[in-house]
Amino acid sequence: MSRHQGSDRKGKTSWRSNGKGKSKLSGRGRGVKNKSLARGNAPIRKNTQPPKPTSNTGEIRLNKYIANSGICSRREADVNIATGQVTVNGKVITEMGYKVKLEDEIRFDGARINPEKKAYVLLNKPKGFATTMSESKGRTVMDLVANATSSRIKPIGRLGRNATGLLLFTNDETIEKKFTNSKNGITRLFHIELDKNLKFEDLKKIQEGLKVKGKQMFIEEISYIDGAPKREIGLKIKQTGNHVIRTIFDFLNYEIVRLDCVTIGHLTKKDIPRGRWKHLTQQELNTLKML
Repeated sequence: MSRHQGSDRKGKTSWRSNGKGKSKLSGRGRGVKNKSLARGNAPIRKNTQPPKPTSNTGEIRLNKYIANSGICSRREADVNIATGQVTVNGKVITEMGYKVKLEDEIRFDGARINPEKKAYVLLNKPKGFATTMSESKGRTVMDLVANATSSRIKPIGRLGRNATGLLLFTNDETIEKKFTNSKNGITRLFHIELDKNLKFEDLKKIQEGLKVKGKQMFIEEISYIDGAPKREIGLKIKQTGNHVIRTIFDFLNYEIVRLDCVTIGHLTKKDIPRGRWKHLTQQELNTLKML
């Protein structure tokens, strides 16, 4: 989810001396014009054009912002602005020519809009990167996708600094809402390794639903991984963060040694090496929208 103004020429025209301190015009005018030009004595032309007005490149007219988002044309945007269908940072704006900044929250008929091109980036996160947009947290996942797009994308959900696996970035609010809806959200599959074997009775407790400090912990599915020690399990959740997983195993006195997001809905890590990213294909995006 990228981010000049000409300058007038400076300095004065250089004149060449004719050896007498000034140019001399012939009384008869023979060859005067050509000789004068040959000696560089052409008259100085002043710049009579007014300077170009400065502009604040961080601002854009509201109707253009709306048109760039694909909602409607500028003329139609003016009509919608005048009828009070547009808000800027929670305030209804009806003023024509009103300017906004890209970081402002613009809503059209209640839905947030964005003038940037929609982008969908899937990262296979390595260890050691925090899932945050803050620059004060050391290495972050934003460093890994910095060259993916000029659109201002952000991660959907979180993976702990030492967690690995799939993480989706977008500037599409509609897609983001699909993940943040805990009941109808998109399922993520995690491969979890614990510090010891998971007891079968504890697995059943998790499967049936645990209450931790009065709060219900919801998971979609849990099972042992075939051919692996009992300390390795697969777990599906719809929540965007991994705090639910850690809360469950902390409550049951297990320590998570490794946490890896294997799939997000139908999206997998195929052809995405650790630390690399890819743009979703149109087919992948269409399927995601239908989930």
